[in-house]
Amino acid sequence: MRKFKISALLILLAIVAYAQTKTPITAGDLMKIATTSQIQISPDGNRAVLVVNRKALKNESDYYYTRHLYLLDLTSKEEPRQLTFGDRNDGAPQWSPDGKQIAFVRTDGEKSQIWLMPLGGGEPRAITKAEFGAANPRFSPDGKKILFTSAIPDYAMDGQLPWRYERPGRQPGDEPNWKKLKPEERKTIKASADGSLEEVRAWLSRNTWDDNPRVLTRQQLQGELNLQPEMDFTHLFVQTLGSDEMPVQLTSGYQDFEGAEWSPDGKRIICHSRVFHVTPDDEQDTDLWIIDPETKTAKEFLTWPGYSLSNASFSPDGTQVLFYAEVLANRHATQTQLAVVSAAGGNPVALTASLDRDAGGSAWSADSKTIFFTAQTEGDIPLFSVPAKGGSVSKIFGNDNGINDFDVAGDKIVYALTETRNPWEVYLYNAKDKSSRQLTRLNEEWISKKIISVPKEYWHTRPDGMKIQYWVMEPVGRQEGKRYPTILNIHGGPSAMWGPGIFSMWHEYQVENSWGYGVVYCNPRGSGGYGDKFKKGNYKDWGTGPAADILTSLDEAIKQHGWINPDNLFVEGGSYAGYMVAWIVGHDNRFKAANAQRGVYDLTTFMGEGNAWRLVPTNFGGYPWEPATKKLLDESSPLTYVDKINTPLLIIHADQDLRTGVIQSEMLYKSLKILNKPVEYIRYPKEGHELTRSGNPGRMMDHLLRVIEFFERYVQHPN
Repeated sequence: MRKFKISALLILLAIVAYAQTKTPITAGDLMKIATTSQIQISPDGNRAVLVVNRKALKNESDYYYTRHLYLLDLTSKEEPRQLTFGDRNDGAPQWSPDGKQIAFVRTDGEKSQIWLMPLGGGEPRAITKAEFGAANPRFSPDGKKILFTSAIPDYAMDGQLPWRYERPGRQPGDEPNWKKLKPEERKTIKASADGSLEEVRAWLSRNTWDDNPRVLTRQQLQGELNLQPEMDFTHLFVQTLGSDEMPVQLTSGYQDFEGAEWSPDGKRIICHSRVFHVTPDDEQDTDLWIIDPETKTAKEFLTWPGYSLSNASFSPDGTQVLFYAEVLANRHATQTQLAVVSAAGGNPVALTASLDRDAGGSAWSADSKTIFFTAQTEGDIPLFSVPAKGGSVSKIFGNDNGINDFDVAGDKIVYALTETRNPWEVYLYNAKDKSSRQLTRLNEEWISKKIISVPKEYWHTRPDGMKIQYWVMEPVGRQEGKRYPTILNIHGGPSAMWGPGIFSMWHEYQVENSWGYGVVYCNPRGSGGYGDKFKKGNYKDWGTGPAADILTSLDEAIKQHGWINPDNLFVEGGSYAGYMVAWIVGHDNRFKAANAQRGVYDLTTFMGEGNAWRLVPTNFGGYPWEPATKKLLDESSPLTYVDKINTPLLIIHADQDLRTGVIQSEMLYKSLKILNKPVEYIRYPKEGHELTRSGNPGRMMDHLLRVIEFFERYVQHPN
């Protein structure tokens, strides 16, 4: 007995000593996080290929990403095998029907091409040399051909546009299109700044050849990182394997053909498309189309009044078509549904309307009887199933975590999972015995040496009946009796959703906890994951209602946790949450300091400078030149209340952020400087709106630490 007690004591001391060797998450741990994407199970169900995404550093300051293909063995405990190497960006893997080859996309410079990798030995090789790049490979069912897409710029298209962009007093063809002309044709055209009107127009047109200057005539003139004067159209091509012949172009014309998939017999290809009756900038919606690869003819397959249809796929037995249907009414907040229709045509059947959630990734069962899909719900991303003929939706698994990607083959489901204890790993689920087995150890080793903070979930009910879900995370090393500073972290969207199942905030939360801050976050009205009514709860009300949900969540957290110091609070958020931070500090002075990132601060300006400008008419019911809407936009803009902001504010934006635009952040900063308020402005070069999620890793860390450093100027940590 005495020996047992001594042994037990030694074991306990060893456990305590091991726990004490763990260290908090740091900003630099961002470089260790590996993620996966594009899981594809082999035809025989014994293997899976996927993409592993990592961050890399060379020369002390050159940060970049690599994306490599890995092979998983689903029948044994063999370690994942890396298939591609180097400073590569490889993705979109697809198995050949016989399981002997994998087609994938490799990006080299600005263009991507389709490559083929034999699994029996040998080096991968490029099988396309598409002038404008190639993407989205799909093997034909007989394995002899590969379907792919290529985006053709309008200047390389044959014929005249079926519409034209208005240029006052001008007609199409008034001047030569230098991008479309062949080199020998350019030599025959007289272009002179000192010549006739015709020669001057030719000279001006020549100058636009290299975008100096850019002539903008389209409505959707902003891209993500730059202005987009040119328009392109996605078309389908087929490359015959083992042939030196050029790929066959299946589609043509001034429309896009996207989301293409073969029928099981290889006789048809289904995709989504639409003939544009006005410019593509004015038409966002699509229908389902069928392409005959032999005759190269394309025709409409399904239109559904009131819905935009996309991403169709045939059932394995070829009798049905699964697709996504987005409701057109109330476009500011709609739930995307899954639906099916007979492969012969007919009336479609909605499958997920009763779930009242946005349908995510989907896959057919091998017997064509069941459809598996994910959907964000109440902070998680579970996996669901629904009968293909319609019926009740069933939750398969997922609780306090998120299924980021998956594929199905027989009784096997391979899925990528985010959970608090580990940001990303891949697992195998067996539907027969409902067991799961971990397939990867991408993050487990380094995570095992770290202190992880775990969120606690709560709900509260607002006076109007809205139920708000929120979470509280404790600072690392919290001691009883001491009170700690706390950050109120707000999500963007506004229809995004946060929770334990969302990967994007895992690192940021943990770093803030490691610096001694508590974290409170919630999903206010307007968020996804709670149904149609909840998502529409912020219509014509971006400020008052959602802000009350957010601040009440903080108030409730303070009541629940005595360690939160109500006199030592901070607030931050990006995009719509940048808007919300500026709105809150213009109406509430409780925070020691605040950080607004990538935000929208003047809604009228936003409509002109951001490519997400449609949020104005869809969320506020009109345009700034309409008096009632203009009044509402002014009342809803944080800039209107800039003179009420007394909280020290750090404003962050990126030079190439054209989703929200940078002018509003400059307006907010300049206004606060004129008012002699405490404000600092950070601008990142070479970055867009996705800086904190997929930007340069070095700048991602810089961004995170600048926010913390700013808060540290005003914080009072417990002694």
